[in-house]
Amino acid sequence: MNGTAPRHADFHGGGADSALPQRPLLTTPPRLQPPDVAREQRLRLGAQPWLGLGGLLLTAVVFFALALGTASTATALLILGPISTFALPAVAMIAFWWNDWPGSRLSVPWTGLIDTAAFVAAAVVLAIAGQAIVERPDVSAVFRAAPGPATFPATLPLAGAVFAAMLQLSLPCERWPLGGIGRLKSGVAALALSWAIGIGAYFLFVNLDAVPAAERAAAGLRNPGGPVPAPDFGSALIAVGVWQALFFIAMRGWPINVISRRPQRLIVGNVLVIVLGALTYLLLRDIAHWQPDAIGAACGCVIAAVLVVGMLFEGWPAARLPSAPGRLVTLLLTALVAVALDRALAAYADGVTWIRATPDDWVTTAALSFLGLGIIAHVAVGLRWPFALKTK
Repeated sequence: MNGTAPRHADFHGGGADSALPQRPLLTTPPRLQPPDVAREQRLRLGAQPWLGLGGLLLTAVVFFALALGTASTATALLILGPISTFALPAVAMIAFWWNDWPGSRLSVPWTGLIDTAAFVAAAVVLAIAGQAIVERPDVSAVFRAAPGPATFPATLPLAGAVFAAMLQLSLPCERWPLGGIGRLKSGVAALALSWAIGIGAYFLFVNLDAVPAAERAAAGLRNPGGPVPAPDFGSALIAVGVWQALFFIAMRGWPINVISRRPQRLIVGNVLVIVLGALTYLLLRDIAHWQPDAIGAACGCVIAAVLVVGMLFEGWPAARLPSAPGRLVTLLLTALVAVALDRALAAYADGVTWIRATPDDWVTTAALSFLGLGIIAHVAVGLRWPFALKTK
């Protein structure tokens, strides 16, 4: 893996479910991993790129199911876009905190099927909850694209804030301190805390001043009255997500994990991600003069590219190189995949007639929610079934 990591705690026990240890952190290098985990990683890397290509095929199936799930790209964005975005924190909980429980009690393919059913159900419930927070509750509106209190785009800033908080707790915060209360309890606590942080950030920072008062009243939208317009808030969160993904998925924690003391490491990791995300957004907005939706689309494609390179293909072929050249190759591959994704998705979006959305809105949701959800679900929840290797 990349960098030299300190011997910080990678497993968290305690609580009634302490017999069910969490898997190592994404930033844990092979020399600090349990032998069975390190062996499985070597086997998977040896099976690349075919393992990644198989996963890419299955991810494409999930992508098109979401992108065309209502028989119309435009209406699928309005209905399935918010639901799939609200699914992301639940998927992160199952993948990064629960070690695929409850499906882990079963053999494949039941592992992935049970976990998929769990996060789909959670996604619908959370989308309904998100709508009730930002506008007048209307459960039927979650499943329709008609005008009124629809979930798109009103709920997306809240959904993005919750997912950003979940990733921050899972990656820069190294699951600390919640991991110490046991695997299952810590996952529930992380999800609840992510929602608390997301709701707090939404009502503290966001404003809907750009939406005419008459439209807000018709949809029952609550204007938090914060200092940041909703589109800027959402795009800035995605810019932060770029650095979460680059540092902690693509680079496996480097260079932050060279810091041996946990307090300093956590502070540096959290500050670095947030500051660089904010600077990236301001640079693109004020220097490059990009609009918020264009920033979100570009940054969303970078995050999706990290997931393709770092998760689907496990860093292949860069992982076979020495650390420094490997990191450089990883960044170059990520940049190439990001550009290819952006151009391909944008070319398709430009040929669609959109309802209450823009082509950049679709590119952002397609990259982050449709593609990202498929990758994380396949690799970390479905355990790469049906392409997984037999390791025993």
